[in-house]
Amino acid sequence: MAETDLTIRTIRSISEIAPELWDACANPQNPTGALQPKQQPTQDLDALRFAERHNPFLSHAFLHALEVSRSAVPRQGWAPLHLLVEDAQGNLLACAPAYLKSHSMGEYVFDHAWADAFERAGGDYYPKLQVCVPFTPATGRRLLVADTPRAEDARTLLIAGLAAVRAQTKASSTHVTFPDQADYEALGAAGWLQRSGKQFHFLNRGYADFDAFLDALASRKRKNIRKERDQALSAGIDVHMLTGTEITEEHWDAFFDFYIDTGSRKWGTPYLTRAFFSDVGRSMADRILLVMAKREGRWIAGAINFIGDDALYGRNWGCLEEHPFLHFELCYYRAIDFALTSGMLRVEAGAQGEHKLARGYEPVETFSAHEFADVRLAAAVKGFIVRERTHVEAEIEVYGEHVPFKKG
Repeated sequence: MAETDLTIRTIRSISEIAPELWDACANPQNPTGALQPKQQPTQDLDALRFAERHNPFLSHAFLHALEVSRSAVPRQGWAPLHLLVEDAQGNLLACAPAYLKSHSMGEYVFDHAWADAFERAGGDYYPKLQVCVPFTPATGRRLLVADTPRAEDARTLLIAGLAAVRAQTKASSTHVTFPDQADYEALGAAGWLQRSGKQFHFLNRGYADFDAFLDALASRKRKNIRKERDQALSAGIDVHMLTGTEITEEHWDAFFDFYIDTGSRKWGTPYLTRAFFSDVGRSMADRILLVMAKREGRWIAGAINFIGDDALYGRNWGCLEEHPFLHFELCYYRAIDFALTSGMLRVEAGAQGEHKLARGYEPVETFSAHEFADVRLAAAVKGFIVRERTHVEAEIEVYGEHVPFKKG
């Protein structure tokens, strides 16, 4: 398949590869996962957006929890089919988290219209090959290449391998969602279609603390945030910031109730099982920040974040009682405060959410890359994403003009 001594193969469970081998590719700057020292403040936009000494979602522990908890398994439409690139001695040089999918749920880069159009034309859109972290719209590396002298050869073979696996499984297409810019450009150079999206991230432009961040805002926005924070806790609500061994099964029981309530109202069927939270709580507790609200001795709301070395990743939120601005307090303001205290460069608070703009989160471009077996489908999608990119760029520009910071 390639004119080198490197080979590529697939595995049907992350448990088939040793954690230390996977993590050496997934997080080569920090494969042990130990929390690293604070970053130095920077005004470099690329560093703020893409710095990634350790991404918890790419770790063996996180992906393993998704599988053993029955959250991302074939029965749920997520059949693991991870790719491995090895040298002649069997050393792992690169890998990619991949899934053969029978639907398009839980991805946050929407291709339902492509599927509908192709199937109306007589094609079979599913199965498709998805390279991603399931249920996790967070930017990160997707072509997980170890830091070795063979890195570029391994990356080239990994990209070629994705197309080969797509053909072998008779999948219609391959989709790499939320890659970082380097992977996005490598896939584009290999002829993949490149798609743009947007999210709202908090970027730490050298703020010493939350008050320093507020001082950078326009006066009216600063007053609004202070008012929202006061009102969020005005009903006698206490907020607990929990990580590591502070998080117990009692907290996970309460949080899962919040998650189920919110997920059922928004999407119909929540993706993550109760077992998932216990599993990540055991295997990567130091990488979790659980923000929990209590009123009159009862847990009423919570938000879960995962801790990278350079970014805090907000994931899920839920509540059993509705209180004005409590969502903003737990999900956005507490996340900013924690990130600044920890010296992180950004907060990624998940997909969508124009309301984040007024709370200090800035519009940023996100990426995906796509490859199709059917040339007619590829041509149609190419035309769509070219037009879509124009709208995304215009939206980011408009949102950028309305960030809440002081002018100049």
